[in-house]
Amino acid sequence: MLPPGMPEGGSRTPYPKGKMANTKPSVAVLLPTYCEADNIERLIREIKELIADSLVVVIDDSSHDGTARIVKRLQEEYDILLLLRPTKLGLGTAITDGFRLVLSLESAPDYIVTMDADYSHDPQAIPRLLKTAQEGSDLVIGSRYIDGSKIIGWHILRRLISQLANFAASTMVGMRIHDCTSGFRCYSKNYVKNVIGYLHSQTYEIQIETVKQAWMNRFRIKEVPITFESRKKGKSKLTKTEFLCFISYIFKTKVRFPNRLFTLPETAAC
Repeated sequence: MLPPGMPEGGSRTPYPKGKMANTKPSVAVLLPTYCEADNIERLIREIKELIADSLVVVIDDSSHDGTARIVKRLQEEYDILLLLRPTKLGLGTAITDGFRLVLSLESAPDYIVTMDADYSHDPQAIPRLLKTAQEGSDLVIGSRYIDGSKIIGWHILRRLISQLANFAASTMVGMRIHDCTSGFRCYSKNYVKNVIGYLHSQTYEIQIETVKQAWMNRFRIKEVPITFESRKKGKSKLTKTEFLCFISYIFKTKVRFPNRLFTLPETAAC
C-alpha cells in the first residue's frame, strides 16, 4: 500500500526522462526534509557522486523555504523520487512512507539508507554502511558511541542526555546496542518487507521501534562507527513534545526478547 498523499504513479517521475528505467538501483537513500533548502542540493549531489546508481528519495513535509522546488529542479539531472506531504507529520511516518514508496517500485533496491538531510550525518559514510549490510547484516547502525566514532559540536549536557536516552532504551528494551537512537542506518529490503506492517511510530521513537523489531524477529544487527556533527545551518527539528514522546515510548516498551545471533561492533573491520 502506498503512503497517503503520494502522487499517482508514486512520484512526479520515478526516473526523470526514463533514466535508469530498466536498471535496479544499488541502494535507496531516504532523506526526510523540513526546511532544508540550505543543504539539500549539495547533499544530493554528493550522494550521487559517491554512488551513481543510488536512488534518492526525498520525503518533504511542505517546507516553506523552497526545499521541494530545489529537489524538483534536480530531478532533471538525477533519479530522485519526491514525496510531498501536506504538513509536518513527523520523522516516524516520513521513514515508513519512504519505506513503502521504495517497496512499491518494480525494481526496488536491496538496501535502504536513512539519514538526516542537515549534514549531521556524513554522506561519505554511506558506502561503509552499505558494504556492511551487503556482508550479511539486516540493520546497520551508524553509531556515535563505539570505538572509532566521534561527535563534533555537542556540549556536554547534550551528549549526556543522548547517552542516558540510549542507556534507557537498551536497558528497557533488553538490547545490547550502544546507539539505539542514531538515525543514520542501512536496512536490508528483506527486513523492511517483514516489519513494515508493525511500524507505527509518529516521530523520533521510530529509531527504537525499528531496532526492537529487528531484535524480536532475529534479524542480524551491527553497529559501525561514524562521525556525527551538530548541524551548522538551520534549526534542530527535535521539539520538546517529540522528545517527551520518545522517552515515553522507551518506558512503555516492555518486551522479552529471545536469544539470538548478535554481532558486536568490530571497528577494525570498518
